[in-house]
Amino acid sequence: MYTFSDEHKNYLKKIKHEKIIVGFFKFFIIFIFLLLWEILAKYSIINTFLYSSPSRVINTIISLFNSGELFTHIGITLYEVFISFLFATLIGLFFATILWFNKILAKVVDPYLTILNSLPKVALGPLIIIWVGASINSIIFMALMISSFVTIINIYNGFINVNKNYVVMLKSFGASKWQIFKKIIFPSNILNIISALKINVSMSLIGS
Repeated sequence: MYTFSDEHKNYLKKIKHEKIIVGFFKFFIIFIFLLLWEILAKYSIINTFLYSSPSRVINTIISLFNSGELFTHIGITLYEVFISFLFATLIGLFFATILWFNKILAKVVDPYLTILNSLPKVALGPLIIIWVGASINSIIFMALMISSFVTIINIYNGFINVNKNYVVMLKSFGASKWQIFKKIIFPSNILNIISALKINVSMSLIGS
C-alpha cells in the first residue's frame, strides 16, 4: 500500500481544488451567457429574428425531435462535416507536400494562399450557390474553402520549420529529397498534422 507525505497530499488537494474551481467557472460563464441572452431576447433588446433565444432553440430541438426530423438533420450535417474534413485533409497534405518539394512554386504560391485564406468565404455564399447549386454540394464546397487553405498553410509551415540540422545530416549521407521527407519531415510533423486536423474539424463545422 502506498503512503503519501503531507506535502504530496496537500499538492493533490490543491490540484483537485483548482479543477473544481475551473470546472465551476466554465459552467458558470455558460450559464450567465445563456441567461443574458434569454433576458435580452425576452425584452427585445436584441433582434430575435437574427439571434433567436435559448428557449426558442430548445423548443425547436424538441419540435424536431417529436417530428422525427432531428436525427435526419444531424445525420446530414455530420455527413457534410465528414466529407469536407476528409477532402480538406487530403488536399492539405497533398499541396503542402508539393510545396515542400518545390521551393520555387512555394514562393510563387505563398502570397496567393495568404490572400485566399483571408477572404471572407461566408460572404461568397451567394456566389457559391450560383456556381455549385443550392444543395449539399454547395455546403461541402463552402466548408472546403474555409478549411483547405488553413490546412495547407499549417502543415506546410510545419514542414519547413523542421530542425535544419537533421536535414543537413541526411543530405551529407547522400539522402534523396524523398528520403528526407519520409525519414525526417513527415515523422517530425505528426503532432503538427494532428493539430491541423483539429483545426480542420472546427473549420468544417463552421462551413457546414
